[in-house]
Amino acid sequence: MESINQLTYRLSAKAATGIARLRALMAEESGQGTTEYAILVGILVVIAIVAITAFRGKVQELWDAITNGFDGLQVES
Repeated sequence: MESINQLTYRLSAKAATGIARLRALMAEESGQGTTEYAILVGILVVIAIVAITAFRGKVQELWDAITNGFDGLQVES
């Protein structure tokens, strides 16, 4: 059976190894760019939703004009 000192030493060594790995992961910056792009895309989506909501009437007029233009086309056979 291990003594308390041996057990304490093994646990300390494992804790030190875990802390070293955690520090290495925190220093790594490869995921940082992905996060920045995700935030940017999120902001752009919010801006698009706000713009569409603010200009709802104009967007509806434009959509109606497009659909009327397609309806006015005749297919020749």
